[in-house]
Order: sequence, then C-alpha cells, then structure tokens
Amino acid sequence: MKNISLSDKAWHHLPTGEICTLLNSNREKGLNPEEVAQRLGQFGANALTAKQGQSTWMRLLLQFHQPLIYILIAAGVITAALQEWVDSGVIFGVVLVNAIIGFVQESKAENALAALAETMVAEATVLRNSEKKRIPSAELVPGDIVLLKAGDKVPADLRLLKIRDLQVDESALTGESVPVEKAAEPLDPDTILAERINMVYASSMVTYGQGTGIVTATGDHTEMGRISQLISSVQDLATPLTRKITHFSHILLYAILVLAAVTVAVGMLRGQPLFDMFMAAVALAVGAIPEGLPAAVTITLAIGVSRMAKRRAIIRKLPAVETLGSTTVICSDKTGTLTENQMTVQAIIAGHVHYEVSGAGYAPLGQIVRQDGAVDTHNTALSECLRAGILCNDSLLLEKDGSWQVQGDPTEGALLASAAKGGFNHKETETLNPRLDSIPFESQHQYMATLHDTGTGRSRMVFIKGAVEQILTKCTAAMDAEGNTETLRSDTIHQDVSRMAERGLRVLAFACIELPVDTMTIDHEDVGTGLTFLGLQGMIDPPRAEAVAAVQICQTAGIDIKMITGDHPITAAAIAGQIGIFTGAIDTTGKGAVLTGAMLEKLPDDKLIAAAEETSVFARATPEQKIRLVRALQSNGHVVAMTGDGVNDAPALKQANIGVAMGITGTDVSKEAADMVLTDDNFSSIEAAVEEGRGVFDNLTKFIVWTLPTNLGEGLVILTAIFLGITLPILPVQILWINMTTAGFLGLMLAFEPKEPGIMQRRPRNQDTPILTRELITRIFLVGTLLLIGAFGLFQWEQVRGASIEQARTVAVNTFVVMELFYLFNCRSLTKSIFQLGIFSNMWVFGGVAVMLSTQLVYTYLPVMNRLFHSAPIGADSWARIILAGLAAYVIVEVEKKLRSSRSKQQP
Repeated sequence: MKNISLSDKAWHHLPTGEICTLLNSNREKGLNPEEVAQRLGQFGANALTAKQGQSTWMRLLLQFHQPLIYILIAAGVITAALQEWVDSGVIFGVVLVNAIIGFVQESKAENALAALAETMVAEATVLRNSEKKRIPSAELVPGDIVLLKAGDKVPADLRLLKIRDLQVDESALTGESVPVEKAAEPLDPDTILAERINMVYASSMVTYGQGTGIVTATGDHTEMGRISQLISSVQDLATPLTRKITHFSHILLYAILVLAAVTVAVGMLRGQPLFDMFMAAVALAVGAIPEGLPAAVTITLAIGVSRMAKRRAIIRKLPAVETLGSTTVICSDKTGTLTENQMTVQAIIAGHVHYEVSGAGYAPLGQIVRQDGAVDTHNTALSECLRAGILCNDSLLLEKDGSWQVQGDPTEGALLASAAKGGFNHKETETLNPRLDSIPFESQHQYMATLHDTGTGRSRMVFIKGAVEQILTKCTAAMDAEGNTETLRSDTIHQDVSRMAERGLRVLAFACIELPVDTMTIDHEDVGTGLTFLGLQGMIDPPRAEAVAAVQICQTAGIDIKMITGDHPITAAAIAGQIGIFTGAIDTTGKGAVLTGAMLEKLPDDKLIAAAEETSVFARATPEQKIRLVRALQSNGHVVAMTGDGVNDAPALKQANIGVAMGITGTDVSKEAADMVLTDDNFSSIEAAVEEGRGVFDNLTKFIVWTLPTNLGEGLVILTAIFLGITLPILPVQILWINMTTAGFLGLMLAFEPKEPGIMQRRPRNQDTPILTRELITRIFLVGTLLLIGAFGLFQWEQVRGASIEQARTVAVNTFVVMELFYLFNCRSLTKSIFQLGIFSNMWVFGGVAVMLSTQLVYTYLPVMNRLFHSAPIGADSWARIILAGLAAYVIVEVEKKLRSSRSKQQP
C-alpha cells in the first residue's frame, strides 16, 4: 500500500470517479482494515490538535486570586511583621490548604467534564469492507465512504458522491444562517468555499435529506481545522448560585476592611496598644471569612451531578443543576419518553376486513385473526399491506439474550413483528423484492417510499407508508381482498382511523404504485398521485409504568406536564389520558384535549399564551411552533424543561430553560443543544433529576445557614471584646482552626444529606428568591448571638474562676465547636426536627462528629497543639458547661423552628 497525497487538490472541481482513484478508495465497498490502519498512521486521528491550556502552576496560583484570600494573605503578612510566627504560619497554611483544595476540586471537575465530553463524541456511519459500520468520528481516514442523514454532525471534510434532498447547516464555518442545498456535480475550480455545494465540512450539521461522501480531509487538515486551533464546548463552571456567592464575597471584603479599620480606631482611642489592635483586626478579618464555603459549594454540586448520573441524567451544563429545582413546566415528547418505545401492532384493516393481532412487543409470536376470531386463509390486501410493512422499512428485529429488540425505529419494528405473525420471512421477502431506491421519512412530508424490483420483468413497484392524511391525498383507488382495485372510500377509512385512534392506537396507512420496468430512482413527484390504498395498521406504544408514577409526582410538586407529539390528535389525547396528563372528556376530534399544529398556526401570540397555559397536549407541532410554545410559557413566568430527540427539536431545546435530549434515540444536533442528556430516554429520569436538583439546592442552603452564624459569632465576640476593652477571647490562629476544621469535618457532611421527605410535594422555587430568606437571616442572627453569649460568657466564667487566659480561650474555642456541632443537627433540616428525618439517615454526620471531637481532644490536650494554638488542658466541669451550652442552643433553635412552623400553618 502506498501513501496517498491530499495537498492542493481542488476536490470540488474533480469528477467523483477521479476522486475515488486519487484516494485509492472504492465507493461501493469502502476501505479495508489494512488501508484504514495505514492511513491512520499517515494522517493521524480525525481530531483537532488540542490547544495547550494553563500550566499546572498557573492554575494553582490562580487559586489565590480571590478577594477573601487577599485578606488572609494580608493578615498573615501583618502577623509576620509583628513577629507572631506561629499565627502567621497557620494563616499561610490555611491559605495554602484552601488553594490545594480548590486546585484539586477544579482538576476533578475538568477531568469529569473531559470524561463526559468523551461520552458525547459524535459517531459516523461508514462503509468498510462492504459493510455499514457506526464508528467514532476520530477513527475516520481520508478515502472513507461516509453515509449522512438528517441530524448527523458532519465528521470530516467530504466530497459528495450521491445526495437525496441534502441540506447542511454550515453557519459554523461560513456564517451562512440558512441551510445550504447540496449537489454532487463538479464545480468550477475557482468556486469559493461558501459556494462549494458538492462539499460538506467538518462540524457542520445535516438538517435534511441523505447523502454519501468520501473523506478528503481529517483533523487539522479540515477547513475548520485551518481556521481554528480548537473547537471545544468549554463548560462554564459559574452557576447563578456561585455568582451570588462571589458577589457576597466582594460585599464581605468591604465590610471586613471597614470593621477592621473601626476596630483599630476604637482601640487606639481607648489607649490600647497598637499591637493588640492589629491582632484584633486580624482576628476579626479571619473570623468573618467563611473559608470552607467555596469547597462546600463545589463538593455539593459535584455530589449532585454524581447522584443525577446514577439516576440516568447526565448534566452537560452545570447551571442546569440549580435550574432544575425551579422547573415549573415539563414539555415532553411522547414516544420512548413517556412510553415503552416497544410498539405493537394490535389492529389491521385491509380489504374492508378488521383484524386483531395478538402478542406483545417485538417478539414475532402471535396471530392475526378476524374480529370474530376466524383465521383468514386468503386476503390479498392484507398480504400486500404486511409486505409493504416489511419492504418500506429500514429496521431489523434481533434476538439477544432471549429478548427481541429492534435495530432502528420502534414503529418499523412493530411492522416487522406483525408481518412475521402473518407468515412473512423478513430476509426472504427482501431477497425476492430487492430495493432500488427510497425516499426517506421527513417530518415535512410525513411518509416514506421505497422502489423495488419484484422480479416480474414487467414493472417496478413502489411501496409507501405514512400518516393517513398524507397517504389518502395521494391515493385514487384501493385494493380489495381479492387483489382487485376498487373505488377509494376515504370517508369510511377516516371513520376506521378514528375508531382505532380512540383505542390509543397509532395508525399508519399503506399504499403502492406500479412504475415502468426501467425506473431506477424515485422522487416525491412519482408518488404524488395515482397510488392504490392497501390498508391500515394500528399500533400502540404502551405508557411506561414508571412514567405514569413520575407524572403524578411532578404534578404533586406543582410542575405541569405537557405532551408534544407528532401523533394523530386523538391518539395523543388517548395516551395522555392513560398517563394522567389529561383527565377531561375526549370527543372524536380531540377537541378540548389537544391543540394541533394547524390550530397553533392560526393563534396570535397574545392568545397563544393563554392556550399554552390551559392545554396539556399538542399534536403535529412544527419546530417553529415548539419554540413559540416554549416562549409563550416563559412569558407567563414559567421555567420550562423541554425534551426532544430529533433535529426539529433542537431550536426548542435551546430556547427552553432546560433542554433535555435523549441519549439513546437523540441526534447529535439535539444533544449539542441540550443541558441534560437522559441515558435511558425515560421521563421518570427527568422527574428524578428535578428531585435531585431540589436536593442539591437544599443542601447548599443548609451549609450556608450552618456556616454563616459561626463567622457572625466570631466577629461579634471580637467586636464585643474591643468595645469593652478586654482581652480577646479567641485569637486569629484559633479562629482559623475553628473555621477550617468545622467546615471540613462537620459542615461538608450536609452535602451528603439525603433528600427530605416531601421534597416533591412543594411548589417549585422561584429563581428570583434569594438564597437566604428573611426567616433564615433571622435564624443566622439568632445562632450568631447564641454563639456570642455562649463563648463570651464561658470565657468570662473561666477567668472569674481563676483559669489561665489559655484555658479560658480553649473553653471559648471548644464552645464554638460544640455549639456548631449541635447546630449541625438543627441544620439537617431547616423546617423539620431530626427525629422526623430519622436520626441515622445520614451516617456521614456521625462520622464527622466523631472526627471533630477527636480533633478537639488533640487540640486541647496534646502539648504540641498547646504551643501552636495557645490552648491548654481543661477540666471535666468545663466540658460539662460547654456541652450544656451546645444543648441549649440546639433546643432554642428547635423551639424557633416549631414556633415558625405553627405560625405558617395558621396563616391562610
């Protein structure tokens, strides 16, 4: 095998045959494994060279680039200047530990996002060794034959060999906002890039039709690679919550500087030594900083994302974690999301005879019998209807581990299963009727057609399947049970369709037309009229049991569920009724239950807002109408989650507050537009994600409500001592000890707190509501005051009883820690008692408490800790008073909870 040259080739100008020769490729067979391996070695993987990111050292240094860290560094410098080397060393140690924690967490987040990006890598369908294969795009090489269809992301630069109504969105490369219609004929060599309609380029999107192309460039050699060093989906780790915390940090920065200045000024006016005032200002500064908050936010979010992933919801954009908790409306597709995605044909009408089909799922087990139970021995219309279901079909049924599965579309799988029940063999039928050409299904046309050589030598046969409305308008006759043509009775067929739809069946119509024997290709004009109607097949995709339960949970949680489907309006209403989305009466037109695309088209924007609010089911909606629906709901103040899997869903997914793509059936376009991807395509996973989102926000709020009273209490203790002109009850180094150890061993345990009972029985959170409500701010001040009273009071008590200053300060430090420990149990729920939650429902808390108490014993009794932190051993009576202070604080907060709960119940 020789190396091939790609340089300076005007691929758009060359005929397709010459291109295949130059690239040493076979358009009918593709490349063989040896050629692929050789070209991978020559050209490398089909990936853009990664741009070198920030160095490890730079990322570590950036951890110090935070307002509150600046204060700690300044405090360390001041204490060093005052030759308080231990205090200065501890302060700088805390700064370094914080930086390392932030660095490690950031690295973990980046690695997690990189791993997620790998799971989202686009795939390509290629022809290799005469076999169609689905491979990662990175494995493509020049000369590969690639098959494209609507919804695909173009994996490399391709010269088109064959197209069928192919349109490609090239806005990422050319800025052209409208999809470009493609062709396969050679062009003038001077044709500019934006007008090379016989080429498609890496990273562009196929929006319509089908095509086959040969790879002409990969990786950095593509047009996209030449103009960009890297195209990457960089994730923004800043969420609304973290932005609020950053804003809070800046406010806190200014408040600390002002209070520190006031502290020094007051002390100097009172004639106190400047050294003591600087130490007091440092103590106030380090006390007011919630050092553990950034790590807690990161870890809590990470745990939330991990929990969601375990429940089949992958978060692509982190702000979705918070937004999920505020969702008020979920607009869901029906097929595969609310239903099983295992279609089963249950009724057939052909030659004026009504049949029932037994069996369930894709297993070819069952019978086709007349409604009276008799088995038909001969009905040509039925046979042709079943044959059309096999031939006008791109799917396969495969048995795996004793279970029948469809490789392809569930609807087509149901047709294959019904044909098997009617005695047809799939492979044998396709062999006797080889396909010559096809018109793929597009939502714009609502049908699919295939051209076959039936072996008669007299004509070609086209079979067509699709929406009843579309097929009937093209039919001029019908086939009877004897195989003869007769007058088409459209009214009767519509009545049959209505009766089938009332059962919740999805109805497809089948037709055929003969074309001249020399026909090799077909287009929409060939099947525009003159078709012969063959029959109807009615199938149902039964609701998922878990989806029915999930819908009920969401409705209890104040979340409206709206179904958007491409099905017949009556079918949509029937399924919605079974699932519980719609509970009213349904007439034979679906009126009152469903708004169709045609109805939506006539509604002005102002009336659409009310209609979107009141209606639960939308059928036959276009992409533009889906966007209008989302915008209408948003204009009414709703936070909208929208599910989708197709190309036509992508605009609405982007418009929605939360776009939810399907991981199994979803196209590359829909996944890129989404904030979240469901790995099982199941509606219940959306409900689970909403539940987890609410839990994440609850736990973040709990940590903030737990940690801020500590900083407030420490600040109050320092200020009180300054204004009273007495010795500081706690030193800067001791404050840092309290803040870092309690945040790590106690506060972070709240991140593991299970979701509270009833989390899905309350209304969605308003996004404009601040993190800290008036009630929570009141509690923070209450607990801060209790910490002041407890720590300051016991500090004074110890001094009055003759304890040394070191012992008194040790009591004050332990009082802070123990009161925080008891308060931690208060914060496990902001409204309920721990006994209502279950004392042992979060064992992490007890582990943290054990470690914290052990650490405090080391702090109090180990000589080296006594020297470093100016602590001293204390007696059992001091511990008893400390524990009583903690218990008293716990009881007071529980009483406050109870009183607030009682008042809220009394309010109308």
